[in-house]
Amino acid sequence: MRNEKLPYLCNKFQSEKIMVFKRKLYDKMLAWKQERRGDSALLIKGARRVGKSTLVEEFAKNEYDSYVLIDFAQNSSEIDELFENIRDLNYFFLRLQGLFNVVLYERRSCIIFDEVQLKPIARQAIKYLVKDGRYDYIETGSLLSIKKNVKNILIPSEETRLTLHPMDFDEFRWAVGDEVLPELIRQSFALKRPLGQALHRDWMRILRTYMSVGGMPQAVDTYIKTNNLQKVDEKKREIIMLYDDDFRKIDDSGNISKMFLEIPSQLAGNANRFIASRAVKSRGGRRGNVYISDMADSQVVTIAYHANDPNVGFGMNRDDSRCKMYLADTGLFVTLAFWDKEYSENTVYRKLLSDKLSVNLGYVYENLVAQMLSAAGHTLYYYTFPDGSNHNYEIDFLLSEEDKIIPIEVKSSGYRTHK
Repeated sequence: MRNEKLPYLCNKFQSEKIMVFKRKLYDKMLAWKQERRGDSALLIKGARRVGKSTLVEEFAKNEYDSYVLIDFAQNSSEIDELFENIRDLNYFFLRLQGLFNVVLYERRSCIIFDEVQLKPIARQAIKYLVKDGRYDYIETGSLLSIKKNVKNILIPSEETRLTLHPMDFDEFRWAVGDEVLPELIRQSFALKRPLGQALHRDWMRILRTYMSVGGMPQAVDTYIKTNNLQKVDEKKREIIMLYDDDFRKIDDSGNISKMFLEIPSQLAGNANRFIASRAVKSRGGRRGNVYISDMADSQVVTIAYHANDPNVGFGMNRDDSRCKMYLADTGLFVTLAFWDKEYSENTVYRKLLSDKLSVNLGYVYENLVAQMLSAAGHTLYYYTFPDGSNHNYEIDFLLSEEDKIIPIEVKSSGYRTHK
C-alpha cells in the first residue's frame, strides 16, 4: 500500500541502520507499474551500492499488497531448485509462498529478483513468468552483460530497463533536509535571472560539499550522521575496494583494476584519450577496448567517446578506439585521486571546501559534469581538433538537441585564459 508521506523512499536494510532517502527513479518505476500493467518486468540496473535493492523493496512495500524478495546473493538451495524447472507455475508459486511465508495476490503482488546476474536461469525465466501475467516482476542487477552472466541463456525481451545512478545534487540536498535549494536553482535558470554573487557563492559552497561526499547512499548517510569527511572517506574506500574486487573477478590478471586506479591520473594529465597501455602491458589496443567495455558495463565508470565528425549524429561517427573515462560518482573520484594517501593528505577536500581548487585539479569539476550529464540520460562525446601546431584543442563534451549541437567546456575557477 502507498505511503503518501514518503513517496520516494530508499532505505538500506543492512546490519547498520541508515536513513531513508528520496530517489527520483521512484516516479519512473511508478509509471512502469501503471502503464505496463504486468506485460513487462522492470529491470533496475546500476553499479553496486547505489541503492537498487533498497529502492526496489521500498517500492514493493508501498505499491503492492504483498511481495517476495529473492536475493540471489544469499538464497538457499531450495530456491535454486525452484528455477531448474518452471513448467508447472502453479507449483512454482505455491512453493515460493511457502518458502517465504507470504501470500501472493493476483495482480496485487510483486516478486523481486535481487542481484539477478548471479542467477542467469532466473532471468531467462522472466519471459514465461511475465506471459503468465499473475504478478509483477522487478529485477535488480549489476554487471549484467558480462559474458559469464549471459552465457547460454536467452535474454528476455519482456524487460523495461531503468538505470539507478548515484544520488544527484537534488537527492543529496533532499537527504540533508533541504527541499528549497534545488527548486530555487531551477527557478533561477528558468527566469534567466541571476540571484546575486553572495547567493551564488553560497550555492557553490554547497555544491563543493556534494562533490566531496558524493552520491553513494552509504557515504551520504555517514556524512549526515557524523559531519566528518574522514569518516565519509573511509566509507568510500570500502566501496572502491568492493569495486576493485569485482573487477578482479571479471579479469583475474588485474588489468581492469589497474585501469580503474589510473582514471584520475589520466584525466589530470589532459590526455585526449584514455591510454590503456599506461596502466597495463597490453599488446595492441583490442584487448584494452574489451577491458573498457567491461568497465562501462559495471556502471562504476562513465565513458565519453570521441566524435570524429561533430555533427548531430554523433553515434554514426563514434570512435570506439578513443575515449575518456570518468567515475560515475565524483565523491568516489575524489577518494580514488588520492588512493595511496591518508585522508589528511588529500588536498582536494581542503581546496574544495575553501574554493581554492587550482587549475591542475579542474578535472574534478570535469568528472562532476560527466556525472551530471550521464545521470540526465546523455551519451557522452567529446571532440579534439589541431590548432596548426603539435597541440590539439579539445571540447570536453558535445550534446545534440534536435538539430543543434551543444558544446560544453569545463574549467575550474582558477583558470584565467582560454582561447
